[in-house]
Amino acid sequence: MKEMLRMILVLSLICGLSGLTLATVRQATSERIEEQVLTYVQGPALQQIFTDYDNNPVKDRKTFDLPDGPITVFPAIKNGKLTGIAFERFGKGYGGPIGIMVGFSTDGTRLEGIGITTMKETPGLGARIVEPDFRTQFKGHATQNINLKKQGGDIAAISGATISSTGTVSAVNDAIKIFNKIKDKLPATWDS
Repeated sequence: MKEMLRMILVLSLICGLSGLTLATVRQATSERIEEQVLTYVQGPALQQIFTDYDNNPVKDRKTFDLPDGPITVFPAIKNGKLTGIAFERFGKGYGGPIGIMVGFSTDGTRLEGIGITTMKETPGLGARIVEPDFRTQFKGHATQNINLKKQGGDIAAISGATISSTGTVSAVNDAIKIFNKIKDKLPATWDS
C-alpha cells in the first residue's frame, strides 16, 4: 500500500512539473509565435492589397476594442501619411472559415483590395479565390453595393464555387460595417 501511494505521489509530482514547464514555455514563446503568424499569414495578404507604402504594417498595427471584440488594424503609411488600412474578417466557405484581409482607402469610399489569409476550400474550385482574376474585382471598388452578379452586384462568382465566392463577399461586407465604426479614430491613431 505504501509503495502504491509513493508511486501516485511521484507520478503526481512529475505531471505537475511537466504541466508547469509547458505553461512556462508557452507563456515565454506566445509573443514570438503571434508575431510569426502575423508576419507569415497576414503579411503576404497585406502585400496583395497595398503596393505603395514605406512602413511595416505588421509592426505598426493597432488594436481597436469594439462591442463584438477587438480588431487588429494594419496601416499602410507613405512618407509619414496614412494611405490605407486593412484588417481581417472571416466568411463561411465550403471547407470552413475563409480569412479575408480587406484593405480600405483612408476615407473608406473604396476598397484597396483583398488578400486571402486562411482557407480550406476545394483545390481547383473554391481555392481559386486566391487567384488575381477573382481578387482584382475588389481593387478600387466602391464600398457600396458589393454583391455577386446574381445578387445585383458586379462581382463575378467563381464557377462551381458559389459558397466560397459568397463567403468572400460576406467577409468584405462585414469589414465595411466595421470600418464605418472605427473610421473616425483612424487619423489620430497613426499621426506622426
